Amino acid sequence: MGEAVIAVLTQRNLQEAAHEAGIGIATLMRWQKVPEFQEALRIARREALSQTIGRLQQGASAAATTLLKVMLDQNTPASIRIRAADSVMNHALRAMELEDVLERLTELERAADPSKSSGKC
Repeated sequence: MGEAVIAVLTQRNLQEAAHEAGIGIATLMRWQKVPEFQEALRIARREALSQTIGRLQQGASAAATTLLKVMLDQNTPASIRIRAADSVMNHALRAMELEDVLERLTELERAADPSKSSGKC
């Protein structure tokens, strides 16, 4: 089943995935209803997405630098500078909102489990 999971993630459709995995399309469709296959596929998708996010995070600093350079460059057309500025503001706002949500979540977790805030195990 492992080859089928990889094939589902890498091929354009189920028919191509079945062919790549060396099984029939009916078998692959049947496997998709099996909880173990569903779980393996979910884990593989999460891992693939995690790796992709990691790659994007590596480029985040360069992306921010580019946005700021474009925003501040007087030779860049005003419409482009405005879009860059809008993007910077939106990302900054979302980051602040996320920090607020995480802080609230931490407070709720502490309130739900008093042992976490008192240092007891």
